[in-house]
Amino acid sequence: MLDLQTGSTTDCTGVSRRTFLRVGGLSAFGLGLPQYLQARAQTPAAPVKAKRCILMWMQGGPSHIDTFDPKPDAPAEIRGEFGTVPTTLPGVRFCDPLPMLAKQTDKLAIIRGHDPKNGSHGVADHLMMSGHKFNASLPFPCFGSVVAKERGYERGMLPFVQLGKSIDRRFNGGVAGFLGDEFNPFEVPDDASSPTFKVRDLAITGDSERIRLDRRYAMLADLENYQKNTESSGVEKARDEFYEKAHGIITGPNAKKAFDLSQESEKTRERYGKNSLGQGCLLARRLVESGVQFVTVTDGGWDTHTNNFRSLKDRLLPRVDRGLSALVEDLSTRGLLDDTLVVWFGDFGRTPKVNPTAGRDHWSTSGVAVMAGGGLKVGQVVGATNSLAEYVTDNPVGPQDIAATIYHVMGVPLHTWYKAQDGRPIELCPEGKPVKQLI
Repeated sequence: MLDLQTGSTTDCTGVSRRTFLRVGGLSAFGLGLPQYLQARAQTPAAPVKAKRCILMWMQGGPSHIDTFDPKPDAPAEIRGEFGTVPTTLPGVRFCDPLPMLAKQTDKLAIIRGHDPKNGSHGVADHLMMSGHKFNASLPFPCFGSVVAKERGYERGMLPFVQLGKSIDRRFNGGVAGFLGDEFNPFEVPDDASSPTFKVRDLAITGDSERIRLDRRYAMLADLENYQKNTESSGVEKARDEFYEKAHGIITGPNAKKAFDLSQESEKTRERYGKNSLGQGCLLARRLVESGVQFVTVTDGGWDTHTNNFRSLKDRLLPRVDRGLSALVEDLSTRGLLDDTLVVWFGDFGRTPKVNPTAGRDHWSTSGVAVMAGGGLKVGQVVGATNSLAEYVTDNPVGPQDIAATIYHVMGVPLHTWYKAQDGRPIELCPEGKPVKQLI
């Protein structure tokens, strides 16, 4: 059995988010029920602007006031402990722990009008990564799963990879939902900055490991045989082909090379930051170069109810400043930024008023998101909040609009129709609209 770990973190709820998708061998990449293959309405193709996407998910909820939407003229209990630094955009300032990103605003779109519309962990992971409110009877697929279904494999690489395990799975955040397990991400839970970093099932170092993997693959084939009496020959063939492709990927050299960070210079690794987020960003760049079409890079610890400023200053913001700025700079230098969409956001915003424990709590009516590349109109700020960062006053952008923007840029029609397991027709993004300032 191959365990695909799908999250292990703890936030202010005190609930451990350690769950597992236990699947036989490679079944996370296998074909599901026949209707997944057969029942899909035909929709016109959308123009593809971005060939790939890197989503940076900051689990816990980053403070908009202490990052990209500071309020230096607000009272101290709102303003907080950070100063501000000028950016390359006239009149636009970031909080002072973000000096590298402040110098790259010509390549960024800062969505200060982001309205997250929720203030609850878990539900946020589903909403922000799918553009749909959580529905227990119909979990929607995340962006990466939709792209994996629509695009398939490229250059013999996995279509959707998740780096890190900081995603709350209680409400089906970051997974394929009704599309089926075959479109879940290939998850790499280990810290890419660790000297012993190794990708399970990709890093086959000897004959014994290869024999063990082949044995699991053979066992999977035996387990699948019992379904063949009820499935058409076409489905059997498609299922077999899907397994063969997945098996070939994890035993072939391309994936192993893409995940090998030792091929990067020490200077490059230092530029990204020798930490899990920085090396995750570097690994994401290697993966999209190799043919992976959607990479989610996760980072935890953003639920800063206590010691908000110490946590941000000592750990969280320097990692984002170095890692995200290096990623954007590196993609641009390599000529990849125009067709690689980069997105940064988290659960929601945080309370404008600092609480008695020097923290900020959950805030559902204002937040911030950042986008770069993908052919977007960058070098601008979209929307605004009021003087105390309490609510959006100009050009609100909801989770459904972020979803619509991502799909539009990735060439996935918003009115694509799918069928759920029970046969219900489901529209991909009926309510969202691409952010017009960016398109």
